[in-house]
Amino acid sequence: MSKNTIDPRTTILIIMILAAAAFRVLQASNSFSIFTNLTPAGAMALFGGTYFRNRWKAMLIPVAAMWISDIFINRLLYFDHWVFFYSGSWLVYGTFALMAVIGFFISKVNLTTVAIAGVGAALLHWVVSDFGVWLGGTDFTTGLPFTKDWNGLVRCYTFALPFLRNMLIGNLLFCGVMFGSFEWMQRQFPSLAPERVRSQD
Repeated sequence: MSKNTIDPRTTILIIMILAAAAFRVLQASNSFSIFTNLTPAGAMALFGGTYFRNRWKAMLIPVAAMWISDIFINRLLYFDHWVFFYSGSWLVYGTFALMAVIGFFISKVNLTTVAIAGVGAALLHWVVSDFGVWLGGTDFTTGLPFTKDWNGLVRCYTFALPFLRNMLIGNLLFCGVMFGSFEWMQRQFPSLAPERVRSQD
């Protein structure tokens, strides 16, 4: 494939990730509910990490899509002006980049490998992002910062369990949609398969 030729595989992958990011914006609500954190964000990262051949693209494209959707969500719901970065955003985006790294290790896409990756990504997000909340966040029951001790850490992680549950459900649900759709498309359109697979045909 020449450098000037559009790679249909890369194009479809980007479109699917951007569509998931757009869905995330449409799904966002300005009130917490049982569906808070039940989004395609984790699936976007795992999907990119699994299917992009270039590992920089695998991390940067899902994180960029996440960042763009955050800009609109923050503008529409949380601020009265455009906010491009917020306190702790580096930790959030770093966590999603690590989720993409989990996708690197999915060498064979099937129900088991994708489910394990989805669970691992949800646990990673819970441990890393809520550690950041413990460091700089506020206990909503007291209005005070979390105490910087073991009890404060456990309290923070305990409060985050409903978000972990929804992240897990979101990962499994949207990974099923995204991975399943692309695997089906690869079978229907051989040009979407990796070059090393097409060469074996």
